[in-house]
This record gives sequence, C-alpha cells and structure tokens, in this order.
Amino acid sequence: MIALPNEFYKIVEGDWPMILIFIVVLSTIRICYILEKGEKFVLYKEFFSLFFVIYILLLFGLVTNTDVQGGHNNFIPFTEILRYPIGSKYFYWNVIGNIVIFIPFGYFISLYLNSGRVNKPLLITFITSLTIESVQMFIGRIFDVDDILLNCVGGICGFLLYIGLSAIKKHLPKFLQRDLIYNILTVIFIIFIIIYILNLWGIKVR
Repeated sequence: MIALPNEFYKIVEGDWPMILIFIVVLSTIRICYILEKGEKFVLYKEFFSLFFVIYILLLFGLVTNTDVQGGHNNFIPFTEILRYPIGSKYFYWNVIGNIVIFIPFGYFISLYLNSGRVNKPLLITFITSLTIESVQMFIGRIFDVDDILLNCVGGICGFLLYIGLSAIKKHLPKFLQRDLIYNILTVIFIIFIIIYILNLWGIKVR
C-alpha cells in the first residue's frame, strides 16, 4: 500500500533536503566526469537522467513511508485489489495509485533499454517491486502481493507508453523527430497524465 495524499505531502516536504543534496552532488560529479573524459554535454539527456534519479528517490520515500492503515501481510493475489469499492477514495489511491507510480518507471526503463519487447522492462519492474515489498516487512509495513501485480501493470503501461510515443515519433515532421523536441513533448505528456490522475485523487495542482 502507498501513503494517502496528506502523507504524500509530508514525504515530499521531509525529503526535499535529501533530493537537493543528491541533485547537487550528482550534477557536480557528472559535470566533472564529462570535463575529465571530454564527452559532449547534452543538456536534455542529463536532465532526463537527473529527473529519473529524483523520481526513484520520491518513489523510495513513498513506498517506505510508515503504513498508516496497518494490516497483515498478504500473499494471496487479488485480496487487497478486491477489498476497495470501485470509485472509492481508497480504490483510486491504493489500486490505481500503485499502477500510476510505476508508469514512469516502466517508461524510463524501456527508453533506457531501447526495448521493443516487454519482457525485460517487466522483469526489472517485477524484481524492483518484489524487493520493495520484501523490505517493507522489516520496516514496519506489510508485504502485499497485490502491490507487486499492480506495479507490474504500471510497468507494462509505461512500456506501452514508450512504444506508443515511439510510433508517433516516426510519423512526426522531421524537425519534431529530433531527440530534444521529442523528449520535451514526452515530459509534457507525462506531466499532463500525472496532473490528471492527481486531480482524480482530489489533489489539486495549480
């Protein structure tokens, strides 16, 4: 299970010092590496890499936050998924939420691997989610096999998003097929989806 909206705000508020330190340290190391090796500095590629690191840090904070609802470990598939009425606040947050938070993960993994098949992104998503759920048993949270299933669905959705955007890219005018333009459009699209989902949860983004 993941934290409810007000707990999410607390996570972001509490983790911003760590995120800032990581941004400064990683950016400094990366810039020094580029200067030392004489590599070409491509701003949007570096931004994407840094954005993915920040996403992973926020994901870590979200899934390791103390479980406010308590409960017992669940090793039976679909037990928790069917627990919440469709359309309820907890359904959107615990079912849809567990899918949505792994869509960027599936997308970026597929982009990094340049994968045209779902098997590797799905395997990485499964291993990541399984590791998270296993660790949660030792930090005051619970293991939930349904979270793994939902996270994998999110990873698959991220892969499909990557495939869809890649297909669209091939039909765009030549100047829009440049990596910079394509990645900017991708970020805008992902942000739009996130804002839309957050509004469904009742989290107003201004």
